[in-house]
Amino acid sequence: MRIYATVVYLFLYVPIGLIVLFSFNAGRHASELRGLSIQWYGKALSNPFAGDAFFTSLEIAFIVAILSSLMGTAAALALQSMKGPLRVILDGLIYISIMIPGIVIGIATLVALVTVFDFFNPLLATLWPEGYTPPKLHMGYASVIAAHTLFTMSLVIIIVRARIAGMDRALIEASMDLYASPWRTFYQVTLPQIYPAILAGFLLSFTFSFDDFIISFFVAGPNTTLPVYIFASIRRGITPEVNAIGTMVLAGSLSLLIVAQFFMRDGRRRAKVN
Repeated sequence: MRIYATVVYLFLYVPIGLIVLFSFNAGRHASELRGLSIQWYGKALSNPFAGDAFFTSLEIAFIVAILSSLMGTAAALALQSMKGPLRVILDGLIYISIMIPGIVIGIATLVALVTVFDFFNPLLATLWPEGYTPPKLHMGYASVIAAHTLFTMSLVIIIVRARIAGMDRALIEASMDLYASPWRTFYQVTLPQIYPAILAGFLLSFTFSFDDFIISFFVAGPNTTLPVYIFASIRRGITPEVNAIGTMVLAGSLSLLIVAQFFMRDGRRRAKVN
């Protein structure tokens, strides 16, 4: 089993290590290491197309993380108080949304959005005053944000529900016995106990949205996110600049995952203390 585990880890991480190594290549070919240099990081940071794609991904991921955290937390609180077969069905749907391959989600989202646009665009044209150009629904920022939010919200629900399940319900009952309103109970009792899970869900949602390629490829429209830009660049040939961009994205994603893990551990520690 140790040999098997070693082989699996080498298979997973050696290619990533090679990308990091060749990002410091002094030569122009990604497959030939001709000394070490950081020149490609400077070229990647000064690339205007990569910069635009980066800020597009950053803006989308930030909005998605906020929406997923808000709606996922609200859904987790609602599901925790729900009982019966409806809760079992909703739990199943949440886990199914995570297990479904990304390409299936991308195609399904594309078909759904195209169907909605085909229905509403003619309707808007008939309702709009004559002489004015009616607005037209199309793929873009909103479609990517909607698709990413639907996917990442399930992650937030699972993380927050796990923290809610470990809460001390006696504190909530004591707050209600002291005639505190439901909102005051949530703000002063529930929220301080679940905020590490909410922050962890926020960071994970941001990371998943920023790194997503498959869903973005189908619903981004004319907007180019950073993963889509990297894919288009690879089709023209792998260069050390692409490796440098991938290394910087990898470093940022790992940093966010480490911070998210810290908040999740903090939440579990608080649960044990309580």
